[in-house]
Amino acid sequence: MTGLSLTDLPAVNAVLNGTSALLLATGYLCIRRRKVTAHKACMASAFALSTLFLVSYLTYHYHVGSVAFGGQGWIRTAYFAILISHTILAATIVPLALLTLSRALRGRFAKHVRIARWTLPLWLYVSITGVVVYWMLYHLSPRL
Repeated sequence: MTGLSLTDLPAVNAVLNGTSALLLATGYLCIRRRKVTAHKACMASAFALSTLFLVSYLTYHYHVGSVAFGGQGWIRTAYFAILISHTILAATIVPLALLTLSRALRGRFAKHVRIARWTLPLWLYVSITGVVVYWMLYHLSPRL
């Protein structure tokens, strides 16, 4: 069996992002149903997968650089609108997720809930748009 190559990493990253989004949504549903242990497991798993994504993403782009989007017309505008919002919020979500997690781990649940109300939707958006950006870049865009 062979290992992953650099060309596999964008698809791996999309799977990690998509799985993180599912875990975040499931974790939210769990806490709404007062299933605290399941909520903790989902959120810790989402955090771990997002961390793994970040390592994989940085590794890929360190070796490959940026990848140009080849689409034209309205799809190009849509791609860059999604990419720009995704990139800005991705940079924002790292400290937010760390703060949200640290408050939960310290048992500061009132403060955890207050920031989680912001963190969850932003983190979901980043995870979902990460998959969309991957799909647009690697499956919709003509190769240059």
